[in-house]
Amino acid sequence: MVKLVAEFCANHMGNIDIARQMIDVLANFPSELRVDVIKFQKRCPRVILSEQEYNAPHPDSKNSFGKTYGLHKEFLEFNIEQHRELKSYCEANGFIYSSSVFDRISAEEIISLHPEMIKISSANNTDYELLEFIDNNFDGEIHISLGMTTKEEESRIFDVFQKKKKNLVLYACTSSYPTTSGNICLLEIRRLNELYGKYIKAVGFSGHHAGNLYDIAALTLGAEYIERHFTLDKTFKGTDQLFSLNAADFMQLSKDLKLVEKDLVYKPKDVLDDELLVRERLKYKGVVCR
Repeated sequence: MVKLVAEFCANHMGNIDIARQMIDVLANFPSELRVDVIKFQKRCPRVILSEQEYNAPHPDSKNSFGKTYGLHKEFLEFNIEQHRELKSYCEANGFIYSSSVFDRISAEEIISLHPEMIKISSANNTDYELLEFIDNNFDGEIHISLGMTTKEEESRIFDVFQKKKKNLVLYACTSSYPTTSGNICLLEIRRLNELYGKYIKAVGFSGHHAGNLYDIAALTLGAEYIERHFTLDKTFKGTDQLFSLNAADFMQLSKDLKLVEKDLVYKPKDVLDDELLVRERLKYKGVVCR
């Protein structure tokens, strides 16, 4: 069955109470429409940003939570104890907890929580030392987005994982925010399945588009994980809020995925029970008219 991942990214605005509220909202969905995974992010801004990047102004000042880009990123971060709390809260509400990790320190911290899965974003999927560390030190599922990644880089990413290939989930993804029609490139899902499907756990789709039309198409093309950004309110402060899905959007997406998935099957017999009466009434019987 397809798994639906709610990416919280920075839409909690660095406030753990808002993060808990986001979990609560998803927990109140009808049981048959539940989201499967809630994903956070963990990074050390001092590690991943140069001094110049850290001290530069945010490129979109109205969405900044700090005087510099680095301080903005620091403000949005939860520490490891907060992640531990959020993991427990997710699990108490029936969700799988996950987090993207952007550097070695963050990876070590998140791995110490023993999550079922962790994520490598498109932005840092060519940090091969980080990938090797995860290959050697994490036994759960390893999810990797392949936005803004060359085929050569993709091949090397795959080759890094000597021990954990069967734990890999590779995501077709376009890293533009929002992603517009013509740039979503859904057939990447088929390509990844054809190239890597027999070696890895699954192929997923990470979308940054409006609506859920492309997610439904992704399911029909073989995506087993669908990841979308979640927000309580698209008007909240932050660069990701506007193209994220709100609660009503997420519930509709879950409903539509389950409806379509139910019919991604072959006919179990030549004539279905629902067709029998119609066949009797309408099917050509070979009567010859004279």
